[in-house]
Amino acid sequence: MNNNSNQYLLPIIASIAMIIGIIMGITLSPTTSVSTSGSAHAKKLLDIFDILEKEYVDEVDKENLMEETISNMLHQLDPHSNYIPATELARMKESIEGTFDGIGIRFAILRDTLHVTNVVSYSPSEMAGLKVYDQIIMVDQDTIAGVQLNNRRVQELLKGPRGTKVKLGIKRGGEIKNITIQRGPIPLPSISAYFMLDDKTGYIRLDQFSMQSGKEFLEAALKLKNKGMQRLIFDLRYNSGGVMGAAIDIADAFLEPGLPIVSTKSKNKGEEIEYSRNSPILGAVDLVIMINQASASASEIVAGAIQDNDRGTIVGRRSFGKGLVQQDINLKDGSNLRLTTSRYYTPTGRSIQRPYTGDYEAYLMDEITRYESGELYEVDSSLFVDSLKFVTPGGKVVFGGGGIMPDVFIPIDTTNITHYFRHLQYASAFSNFAYEYARNGKVTRPTSLEEFGQRFKVTEAILNDFRLYAKENHLFKASEPEWELSKERIRQEIHAEIARHFFLENGLLFIRSRFDHEVLRAIQEFSN
Repeated sequence: MNNNSNQYLLPIIASIAMIIGIIMGITLSPTTSVSTSGSAHAKKLLDIFDILEKEYVDEVDKENLMEETISNMLHQLDPHSNYIPATELARMKESIEGTFDGIGIRFAILRDTLHVTNVVSYSPSEMAGLKVYDQIIMVDQDTIAGVQLNNRRVQELLKGPRGTKVKLGIKRGGEIKNITIQRGPIPLPSISAYFMLDDKTGYIRLDQFSMQSGKEFLEAALKLKNKGMQRLIFDLRYNSGGVMGAAIDIADAFLEPGLPIVSTKSKNKGEEIEYSRNSPILGAVDLVIMINQASASASEIVAGAIQDNDRGTIVGRRSFGKGLVQQDINLKDGSNLRLTTSRYYTPTGRSIQRPYTGDYEAYLMDEITRYESGELYEVDSSLFVDSLKFVTPGGKVVFGGGGIMPDVFIPIDTTNITHYFRHLQYASAFSNFAYEYARNGKVTRPTSLEEFGQRFKVTEAILNDFRLYAKENHLFKASEPEWELSKERIRQEIHAEIARHFFLENGLLFIRSRFDHEVLRAIQEFSN
């Protein structure tokens, strides 16, 4: 731990991203429709709302108040039962199904102008002729350049039901062109990266568990096997879960038939156990799984199944501890009640769910609590309680109490990270610089990711250009001590972001893997 001054900043982005995924973790059980009853309790609640609407000193947003009340009531039961308004269901459905309707671009907002940073292959945008570096200045006759834009507004403008059309005015090389694009289905891959780290070691990063994740994982793994993969690092860091069935499919690829993967226990159905079913496609591949404090739900099912069956090594930090199973219940107004109906248990009988005191905000901000207590830097020995001790078939001792405790603890790395470096990350300064650096023709498009990793170097001149760019465009000025302390980190991030510009997350994580101390530590485990 090298930089105490910036510690409070580290978990914030991950915590916010994690919350959405943790809330939506479900089993994809058949949904149930219900109607409201006329019970005395329901009538009392409606009477109170009527009184508030008539007598309260200020105007009352009755709909919003009702929805907040329902959510707060459910969170008294457990942290994962949740009320989902109809307006939010579509977004969650996209994440679960792994697809959405839109035009198929990645974008950046630079100086109040919308820039196309990537065009999805075979998407409606590619078919219509949209290109990387185009600037979208009009959408359906409305000028959007020079006005305050944010990501949400851009998505509102460009996403829409498949088959509908959107007319774009674009600026390309000083010319203004009009392009009409018919929206269509756009895939949301859950595998963000897969590549070979060396001649024998493959790497796969899974960001979430969607209905397509099992298929995507096997496709990636088989491609790596064809390249000679004999051992695999499976990265589930910051994966907040999703569809349980996908977790079972992935664990099944490593386990011999008939081994337990996960069990659920409920009031109405008792205990149900999911077993591995098929001859394991990756049965001969050595396995290390990476987890951290934000790995949750389906991630914990996979890690727990592998750990409890003595199939691989789990490295990182204690996972989040989301072991409650939700079932969707549709309400008449199109909204959704996501109700906890059972609990997850690992094959040795450990409950994945960590304790809940009823403080919902504290529960979600657990990562910050762990950070402040020092648990992200060293093993918390208080978690090793005899009453929570379990033994795997191979004789390995594992512990319950919430989350998956890794076999090998890896502390969080804050080496040479300053306030200046974190500000640059939060402001997307690295990705914006990489895009503009490539857009201005300062780096030629590489023929392959491997070639780019070997050939491209972030020189002192590029570093100086970046420092000036951050000062002029983000108003971030570093002191000399801060610059020198974070200089090597900055160099690495520039390299990784330029790789991402050409090769998306595959490029970003390929370059980062060279200096990611957790990946490097995971590689060592294959020799132990």
